[in-house]
Amino acid sequence: MALLIKTDIDRGNAWTEALNAHYPELKTYTWPYDGDPAKIDYALVWQPPKGELKRYPNLRAIFSVGAGIDHLASDPELPPNVPVVRMVEPGLTAGMTQYVVLSVLNHHRFMLDYAAQRRAKVWEEIPQIAAEARQVGMLGLGVLGRDALEKLRAFDFKLAGWSRSPKSITGVTCFHGPAGLDEFLAGTDILVCLLPLTAETADLLNRDLFAKLPAGAAVINVGRGGQLVEEDLIEALDSGQLSGATLDVFRQEPLPEDHPFWEHPRVFMTPHIASMTIPSSAVRAVVANIQRLEAGEALQHVVDLKRGY
Repeated sequence: MALLIKTDIDRGNAWTEALNAHYPELKTYTWPYDGDPAKIDYALVWQPPKGELKRYPNLRAIFSVGAGIDHLASDPELPPNVPVVRMVEPGLTAGMTQYVVLSVLNHHRFMLDYAAQRRAKVWEEIPQIAAEARQVGMLGLGVLGRDALEKLRAFDFKLAGWSRSPKSITGVTCFHGPAGLDEFLAGTDILVCLLPLTAETADLLNRDLFAKLPAGAAVINVGRGGQLVEEDLIEALDSGQLSGATLDVFRQEPLPEDHPFWEHPRVFMTPHIASMTIPSSAVRAVVANIQRLEAGEALQHVVDLKRGY
């Protein structure tokens, strides 16, 4: 058995070490690979070059290093009969939940306003709003969205969620489908997007959606950059329809130096780090799935590429 590793930054050695420790029977190779493509059984990748994976005729599974799979789904030459597996593991989930909770609390406690006051050397209290008077709305009720909502429950926010199909979560008012979106938005004061990028969710965070939120709402995007119409966000912030935004994902990454987000006082940004895959913990999910396949069992967390998740 052999596995090819291709990550977006220099973590190949960390993955190799972790895989060797947990599954020494598995041979590992880091990209670029100049050996016999027919020897590669599995690929663990993030943003491989388009057409790269079709070179390996005996691939049995493709593992995404991260939770998102649009970097694979966008490859027109992706081998059609090879299952694609998204990363689902406790460390990745915990990282995203930490980021979401931190971001929600930052908006709830007016941290953008206090940062502006610090720059202006203003010492002034802002009247606080009780958590139970605010609704946090989650777009996307998969593993990551559900875990974040569960942890937010401890702060006494009103919690709501929206998904493509019906869901039921204790303590969360759930909406679904196009018919439920407007009602979900109308009551949401802090909106979190954790949707996968699909044809239906592209450009979802736009002028029309922002107008359906209560005036002064905040937006947190940790889904995908292609879901946000960036010009519409700036317009909504400048008009006061939105009070602030926390953004971890962007249409172009790295963000261009001349992008208006860099200087906008109502935008808090991070460089796509909301949840980072740590090889030492994530390797267990990869190994468990390879062992399942080698034992003739079905893989877990296989993506439906037609749906995009």
